[in-house]
Amino acid sequence: MPLFRFFAEYFRPYRFRLILILLASLLDMAFNAQIPMSVKFMIDRALIEKNQRMMLIILAALAASALVVPATSLWRDYLYAGIVSRIISTLRARMFERLQWLSLDYYARTEVADVISRFSNDIAAVQRGLAITVSWGLRPLLDLFLSAVLLMILEWRLATLGILLCPLCLLGPHLLSKRSSQSSALKQEQESQLLTSIQEAMLAPALIRAFNFQYATIGRFQKRNELLSSTSIRLGFLTSLMERSASFAILVLQALIMGISGYLAFRGVISIGTFATFQALFVTLSYSFMFLAQYYPNLVNVSGGFHRIEELLREKPKVADAPEASNLPPLGKAIEFRDITFRYPGADPAGKPNLQNLGVSIRRGESVAFVGPSGSGKSTVLNLLLRFYDPESGAVLFDGIDLRQATQGSVRDQMGVVFQESFLFNATIRENIALGKPNATEQEITDAAKAAEIHDFIAALPDGYETLAGERGSRFSGGQRQRIAIARALLKDPSILVLDEATSALDPETEHAINLTFERLARGRTMISVTHRLSSVLNMDRIFVLDQGRLAEHGRHTELLQAEGIYAKMWQKQSGVQFSVVEGQGKAVLDASWLRELPLMKGVGADTLAELIRWFATEEFAADRVIFEEGDAGNAFYVLARGTVEVLRKQDGGARRLAKLSQGDYFGEMALLSNQPRNATIRSLTPCVCLSLHRDLFQRLLAQEPTIQEQIRHVFASRAAS
Repeated sequence: MPLFRFFAEYFRPYRFRLILILLASLLDMAFNAQIPMSVKFMIDRALIEKNQRMMLIILAALAASALVVPATSLWRDYLYAGIVSRIISTLRARMFERLQWLSLDYYARTEVADVISRFSNDIAAVQRGLAITVSWGLRPLLDLFLSAVLLMILEWRLATLGILLCPLCLLGPHLLSKRSSQSSALKQEQESQLLTSIQEAMLAPALIRAFNFQYATIGRFQKRNELLSSTSIRLGFLTSLMERSASFAILVLQALIMGISGYLAFRGVISIGTFATFQALFVTLSYSFMFLAQYYPNLVNVSGGFHRIEELLREKPKVADAPEASNLPPLGKAIEFRDITFRYPGADPAGKPNLQNLGVSIRRGESVAFVGPSGSGKSTVLNLLLRFYDPESGAVLFDGIDLRQATQGSVRDQMGVVFQESFLFNATIRENIALGKPNATEQEITDAAKAAEIHDFIAALPDGYETLAGERGSRFSGGQRQRIAIARALLKDPSILVLDEATSALDPETEHAINLTFERLARGRTMISVTHRLSSVLNMDRIFVLDQGRLAEHGRHTELLQAEGIYAKMWQKQSGVQFSVVEGQGKAVLDASWLRELPLMKGVGADTLAELIRWFATEEFAADRVIFEEGDAGNAFYVLARGTVEVLRKQDGGARRLAKLSQGDYFGEMALLSNQPRNATIRSLTPCVCLSLHRDLFQRLLAQEPTIQEQIRHVFASRAAS
């Protein structure tokens, strides 16, 4: 059985201590048997025969045992508690270590609350079960064995009857064990789901309020809470029933044995001392059975908890070093994506791959960017480059060496990565930077911070590099967190700098400053950037444009504009909003030619259009903010100048994402045509800058341009029909 394999595996390192615990338990067992046996000799040899010397010997033996056995038992319990503590610590360490080596697909399909539940509820169940193993498992088992032997010596016929009947006391627990085990596993699963509800409520408060989902969220929590309560009641009842069925059967059996042994003593078949001793020993025997019966439900809980823990420990990383893998030499010539086809684990095999027959070569020292529409596969390229996943077919090559033939550590050692979310641990700034090189000297950390242009800020803090970052780096602004993350990446002095939407979560001014830093840092390095902001790739050596998982075009910025392909269309959309940073101030201005291409604005005269542009107001939104929500009055039209938003609509008590919009996209245009309520919610995913036009101002345009009113009505009708 898996549970017994668990006991054997985790207790094996403590064999010597377990032998000592067993010896101490044998001494405890002997003391438990000594008392009833002393009753027999006290009655038959001392009291009836008036033997004072025998009485003193018996009392002295009992007194000596009363002094030695409790001290030994206390030492045994302390020794065993240490073993349990170390086993639980080992379990936690193995689980955490396994999490560090699992591939990203595990995190994509696993809820955080489920993992936390395994570390809390399941570990606690195993710990509780192990903690009482000696007192409720080993000791009763030893007492049962010795009591049975002594009973057979005293009166074998009566002992045989009692011993044969005692196992019937476990019939009830045995019959109920399967349902109890199922209820225990269900309870632990429902505890995990309840934690998930709490986690979701903590991570998405803005979304919940935007859709007025407070009551729906509370209702979902209450439903899960009631299910957990119901399962807990059922498990508690089954556990109690298992214990009570054994207790009742034992009481009946004790009464039966007392009646029979009393009859034998009355007839003179056994002595009074034997009768008294037999009763005491049989009580010990029967209660040992009862303790084992009551321990059984705990064993069930241990089994349920261990099953979930073992599920995690059995997880195998999808990406693992091959047995013959070797360290990857430093990049000398080029990185090549050779005929790559890839789809994420769990995706429909018949569906379109995330990347399809991708062939790209990046020369050492080049600065390149991967751009494309949302879902084009650009982030997937980085996932394969960093070997978070392996391609379905094809290969990622460093100087002709397939990354699958190299150790993952040696691949990532050559890279410094800056992600979109600049995550900082709740540790000191020094410790956060030193993650890039744990053995770094003070000078190396300072030099990395200077290179990231964050040293002066850190030095000005009261605690300097010893300043705590707070949870997820909450004590610092987005730009400061990002520069600390850049310092962390630079500390490795990587030959390859990888940027994954590294500035998309920043405000425009900070983005501009950090882009200048990246341009400086790229000198002498290979820089690979994934971004949807084309303004940050103007000076790249080459730009790879992806569309639906394929390489659509590549070249420099000017070459791609001349090709008038996907890149040119993306540039045209994004360049409709010109954003400049002058003396630390950001300013967004709409381009008249771009605005004229909007369906609503076709036919508007140049003078009116120029005046209209002046009516647009600049609005800034922090990340995870609702710009407007479904059902609000429609009173403004928005153009997204910077940042990313998502379009959400209520569905089945939740929210369904309809679209993801970025720079150059617009939304809310129906508000200019009608005062109907909003039909969707817009929520910022990153800090956003929007240019908004109020409906009242647009109505002025209609008054000035009566010739376009018919066109506006036509657009309204077509949009309403869709």
